Amino acid sequence: MVLKLHDTASRKKRVFVPQDETRVTMYVCGPTVYAPAHVGNFRPEVVFDVLFRVLRHAYGADRVVFARNFTDVDDKINAAAAREDVEISVISERYARIYHEDARALNILPKTFEPKATGHMDDIIAFIDQLIASGHAYAAEGHVLFSVASFQGYGSFSRRSLEDMIAGARVEVAPYKTDPADFVLWKPAKPGEPAWESPWGPGRPGWHIECSAMIERQLGETIDIHGGGIDLVFPHHENEIAQSVCAHGGKPLANYWLHNGFLSMNAEKMSKSEGNIVTVHEMLARGFPGEVIRYALLTGHYRAPLDWSEALMERARKSLDRLYGVLRRLKPIEPAKVAAPDAVLAALEDDLNTPRALAALFEIAGRANKAEDEAERAKAKGELLAAGALLGLLSNDPDTWFGLESISEAERAAIDRLVAERAEARKAKDFARADAIRDQLDQRGIVVEDSPEGSVWRMGSGATETRYLRAAIEHLSKYGFQEGSAQRAPRHAEAVLRRNEKNYFLVSALGGRGDSSVLVEEPLWKLRQEVELENGSVILVVSKELLQTLQARVENSLLFGYLTVDQRGSWELVRE
Repeated sequence: MVLKLHDTASRKKRVFVPQDETRVTMYVCGPTVYAPAHVGNFRPEVVFDVLFRVLRHAYGADRVVFARNFTDVDDKINAAAAREDVEISVISERYARIYHEDARALNILPKTFEPKATGHMDDIIAFIDQLIASGHAYAAEGHVLFSVASFQGYGSFSRRSLEDMIAGARVEVAPYKTDPADFVLWKPAKPGEPAWESPWGPGRPGWHIECSAMIERQLGETIDIHGGGIDLVFPHHENEIAQSVCAHGGKPLANYWLHNGFLSMNAEKMSKSEGNIVTVHEMLARGFPGEVIRYALLTGHYRAPLDWSEALMERARKSLDRLYGVLRRLKPIEPAKVAAPDAVLAALEDDLNTPRALAALFEIAGRANKAEDEAERAKAKGELLAAGALLGLLSNDPDTWFGLESISEAERAAIDRLVAERAEARKAKDFARADAIRDQLDQRGIVVEDSPEGSVWRMGSGATETRYLRAAIEHLSKYGFQEGSAQRAPRHAEAVLRRNEKNYFLVSALGGRGDSSVLVEEPLWKLRQEVELENGSVILVVSKELLQTLQARVENSLLFGYLTVDQRGSWELVRE
């Protein structure tokens, strides 16, 4: 195996050579857990999960150590805790739990370590103390600051001048700083904020120091790979490097630096602060399988920007339908025990070229369709599953993927025969016969989709909508929601039941503030584009006060029920 990775520090592809093949180390900067993560937050999760799988394939599953942190003390977490009058751990643990649920839905492997800032305060304080002792940091008015002038290499990673760095960073100009570019390692706590005792007074760490301290504790002074989003190159990773190199006598923090490109929405960076987001749990609640989200994130090269849209999701779903259609046709065949094919490995070894790897999946699927004997089909099926495992795809049962669990085996076999007869009629150019079979399938509520890999079928829109409803109910039940009950429940999980003619939908949106008016208005603002289900019903959250607003905005739908939320966070589903 010759794995080449694009190293941000050198700005070129380099052959990956670990320090120790028996302990390959990787660290990726994780989320600040104050709200559900949006899809852009999960792009690095999916990208580096693929790299994790590739490294485990090359060196052995027990020889790759992967850490991703949770930042669980932060101004935004403090503000959320203050609004709800709870400890910060209530907020951070709630959203870390949701993050884990979303990650499992996207088939992301568990990390070896998941360090949290609050669990490493002693390490952080000791790290800062070491920087002070070596002359790279100083205490002033309850703060501790890193002295940028003490590190000659500052700015070389991001290749920025000092003037550009001061202008581009979130640097506070303060009288206690020796230099305007110096950044905070420790800050005093404000009244009412959580604080930890330190030699410099009660306070908490700055933004950058936690990663340096946790990497040292969990992985060592120098690691093989450090990853994150491209927006972290400066100032976060520039500052991490400065801290760690100075604390460790000039040793590098990481030998390879990887950064994924932005995820955009309508050509703008996806960002909570801009309200330009869609969360994973919203899409799961709408019935999109996590595998569709994962596939969509892999359709672009990880270093390139990727624009998120409903069209992208639909293309991803249809692509997976084609692959699962092949696997369904091969279901009776026992897969051969084979390695992932060279074409897939070569693509992933070339700086994680996932678009090329996905193209190779379809080449394998094509061979599976053309295979003339059982041995060839078994080999192709084995290769397809092995390649899918490297990408974190194709792990579902094909019948489950197409939502056929409620159909008897006999009925499935009968529909399969009709679909096969239609395919033969099309091949023989007997279009009248093909159309007649299509009419039979339509009468049974079956939708057939044709592709180069063959025809796949699923239940029609009514079944799809039922699946959406079932997925939404299952998703919201994780947050304590039970239909028809009044109860205490987390404020971040509101829901509304709506009906359009014969079809019922349960959909969710975000809240998270401390009063009912904002609990209602914030989701409307975040979902101002009115995300729609297949039948055109709109995801909205309502209260009694805004019931008329909802009816005005959704003129062609009947209101089936609505959820009221009071200032204490109690809710009740009210039926019409």
